[in-house]
Amino acid sequence: MKSLRRILLGSLVLGLSASLPAKAEELRIGFLAPMTGIFAQIGKDMVNGFELYLTEHGNKLGGADVKFIVEDEQGKSDTAVTKAKKLVLQDKAQMFIGGLLASTGYALAPVSNSEKTLYISSVPAADDLTQRQLSKYPYFFRTTWTSSQPTHAIGQWACDQGYKRVVSIAADYAFGYEQQGGFQKAFEDCGGKVIQKIWPPLGTKDFGPYIPTIKADADAIFSLMVGPMSLQFPKQLRASGNKKPIIGGGTSYDEFVLPFMGDEVVGDVSSLMYSAAITTPKNEAFVKAYRAKYGKVPSYYSEANYTTAEIIDEAMKKSGGKYPGAEKFIEIMSGLKVDAVRGPVTFQDRNPVQNIYIKKVEKKKMFGYDKDELWNTVIKTYPNVSQYWTYGKDKFLQQPVYSKDFPPCKYCE
Repeated sequence: MKSLRRILLGSLVLGLSASLPAKAEELRIGFLAPMTGIFAQIGKDMVNGFELYLTEHGNKLGGADVKFIVEDEQGKSDTAVTKAKKLVLQDKAQMFIGGLLASTGYALAPVSNSEKTLYISSVPAADDLTQRQLSKYPYFFRTTWTSSQPTHAIGQWACDQGYKRVVSIAADYAFGYEQQGGFQKAFEDCGGKVIQKIWPPLGTKDFGPYIPTIKADADAIFSLMVGPMSLQFPKQLRASGNKKPIIGGGTSYDEFVLPFMGDEVVGDVSSLMYSAAITTPKNEAFVKAYRAKYGKVPSYYSEANYTTAEIIDEAMKKSGGKYPGAEKFIEIMSGLKVDAVRGPVTFQDRNPVQNIYIKKVEKKKMFGYDKDELWNTVIKTYPNVSQYWTYGKDKFLQQPVYSKDFPPCKYCE
């Protein structure tokens, strides 16, 4: 009789267990962003973008509950490496995301190898990680862009506008070299000439020593600034009386800095894979949701991480709500076609193929907001742009990675 009761009780327990919903798997995501230091506000934009997507989706990606662990990488590569190892070894993160500078991307990629853990670069745009070094880092995946991807497009655009002679002034580090290199290569291949290169150090606040050296016979100035540099350069250039057209890299006029700029930047043109002024229903909804929650227009840093969360979400859905490991997850992400806020995104060599927007700063009303503000109005769209531009992969990879010395300044005077 006791045996019968045990059997019946066991059957009841099993029946109840079977009827209860299965507990969702936990996906542990480490996130690296500068939360202190000169880039702290950019880091906040990065975190806000990812967290907005999580909030909108009940803190789940692909059905899995998300444990989102943020670490302050301070805008320093060595700190980012230390914090990435902490996320993997102590917090047991199944992937780590972020970092800010291109140099940080180059420093974090080896960590993904040593720990055999997926590293998703949501901001660092270091060209070579998805180009000549692609096979070297099998656990690396990028969700945004390579440094030169948008500047190839604006180099072509500048040539098409009839500019013949351009002076380049760009931040003196890897990202600056690669953005400037992409512009120069496409511009000169189209018949233009870069006649001067100026390299102010990263973090420069006073451009007084550099502005007087800009050659007066240039048709335009190519500018690549990041962080607080973006605010200071156009203001000081215009205050000096220089009225040359400015063609900027995306970070020079991103929505992160645009609200703090004045009328001196109206008419300036830049390129990137995102603008908050893209006139699509999906982007309008994103801008309004982000602004309602955080009190500001989303920057590229926000969209980059919002879309990164969306890409992870789509990949988790395809894996049945369970994280299948870094290699399989990369395979799944590589095959995605995502209708992102920025536009359609596919992947080649673990890097997005996507629209690149040529954007002009205009003062206007948008999306029903009742006052004139500075917006990056899209004036041209280059669709389906890969990191190899129009050169084709094989031809592109025969050249060196863009650097301070490549392309050489053969027209410098």
